[in-house]
Amino acid sequence: MLTVKALFTEYRSGKGPVVKAAQDVTFEVPQGKLFTLLGPSGCGKTTTLRSIAGLEKPVAGDIEVAGVPVYSSSRRVFVPPNKRNFGMVFQSYAIWPHMNVFENAAFPLRVGSKRFDKKQLQDKVMGVLAAVGLDHLAQREATKLSGGQQQRLALARALVMEPQLLLLDEPLSNLDAKLREKMRFELKRIQDLLKLTTVYVTHDQGEALALSHQIAVMNEGRIVQIGSPRDIYERPATKFVADFIGSTNFLDGKILARTAEGGLWRASTPLGDFVVASDRTFREGDTVALSIRPEDVEILSAAPPAGDLSNVMRGIVDQTVFLGDVVDLKIRVGEQSLLVRAHPGDGGAVGSETYLRVRPDKCVAIGTG
Repeated sequence: MLTVKALFTEYRSGKGPVVKAAQDVTFEVPQGKLFTLLGPSGCGKTTTLRSIAGLEKPVAGDIEVAGVPVYSSSRRVFVPPNKRNFGMVFQSYAIWPHMNVFENAAFPLRVGSKRFDKKQLQDKVMGVLAAVGLDHLAQREATKLSGGQQQRLALARALVMEPQLLLLDEPLSNLDAKLREKMRFELKRIQDLLKLTTVYVTHDQGEALALSHQIAVMNEGRIVQIGSPRDIYERPATKFVADFIGSTNFLDGKILARTAEGGLWRASTPLGDFVVASDRTFREGDTVALSIRPEDVEILSAAPPAGDLSNVMRGIVDQTVFLGDVVDLKIRVGEQSLLVRAHPGDGGAVGSETYLRVRPDKCVAIGTG
């Protein structure tokens, strides 16, 4: 439904050099899906979103919605933002303090070019307030709403015009951690209910994993990987992606050979030989980084049998941190310290010896070239 091809957006910051904010950005968002642009501050994700909205003018590329171009450098097309029929919610909700909830949601309809009679306006506004769970607060002053309610009101105002495309720029960043978690479920419910094609921008990996059908991870103006949340987390394409999405342990490795089982390789590391997984093709001697998620390291209750040492390590517990439902352990294996996340009942005492094992499909080899 949304197609972005070879998008370049650049601008000059004062008298300084040209900032190459978005470089060769290409992706597609199917009808009704939520697509997230994820990355650290300054990676180009908000510039990409603003280019789609028409708030930034790219220098090259194409942006189409349902096959209709809203920007094309080759065809010299630039549709102004107010003609694109996109809804957008910013970090700042920009709620009108002198209006109640109903009037805030109705505002885009009252100032738009299309005219609605009183009943049509009432039905449209109350329908969208019901979708975001605010219909019972229609007459409340906007300043009397909680942070989560204001976020939903800003969303209702974006939805009331029935946009072709919904653009969300860090909409939960101003909420506290507990409310942010609650609002993830609300956003997912609303998006699933209305089947709106949505582009979501965030630097929060948890939000991206919880909400998205697909994620594009960005770094230094470019997309470095696109995939489902599970693919991005379990099969990172680069060391940057593995490190940015959640926590991970890295081991330096060198490919020895392909195993008889497809997708698995044998690699040497400072901690011994490992059987590892990768979707890439390697050659013997290739240098790789092995990514091992803390929750994928199994703490063994006893030393494994002598013939069962595949991906097994022996270590000493250096440190433990109790987090309630889990415990994080720093375990020293040789000269390396590994982060291990386990059930509180599985962690050993500081100074105790323990054995660790990692399944081959959870030990991901990433090329370093």
